[in-house]
Amino acid sequence: MSRLFGPIRQNGYVVRDIEAAMSFWTEVHGVGPWFYVDRVQTDHFLYRGEASPVEMSIALANSGDLQLELIQQRNDAPSMYRDFIDAGHEGLQHVAYWTTEFDSLYQRALGSGLTLGHEGQIGGPKGRFAYFSQQGHPGSVIEISDISGSKGDLFAHIRDTARGWDGTDPVRRVG
Repeated sequence: MSRLFGPIRQNGYVVRDIEAAMSFWTEVHGVGPWFYVDRVQTDHFLYRGEASPVEMSIALANSGDLQLELIQQRNDAPSMYRDFIDAGHEGLQHVAYWTTEFDSLYQRALGSGLTLGHEGQIGGPKGRFAYFSQQGHPGSVIEISDISGSKGDLFAHIRDTARGWDGTDPVRRVG
């Protein structure tokens, strides 16, 4: 548990081939089912304070209470995902903390000396997220995510579905 942000709720992996990554996690680790969004629709997305037309696919699954997120950026728009891949990395890019008090946690992150890298919103004002960079090693970006709206309900559904998953229907397309 982080003394600053609470428990880590998600590990986010930036990958070059999301379909292959879902297969790997399902076949090797037995994790699933994956809830897959081929093209995420953001309300807005800012990279270092500037609008960026990021196109990405995501897949979400749980192992116990820990959510795994796979992200494949589909274009060359500026983002921390693109920075990670361009630096030659693939794999764990961030850990995420979830909150129903987004503004407070956002200010705490800035107050702790972290630098805002990119941020956006999915599904309205209760779907905000922000990624903070620092000079640590790859895989140590910090994300905070507002779960006070429908995103929190979706995340709970994914967790609950994983608890009783029998291995069938490993990829479930959303949207």
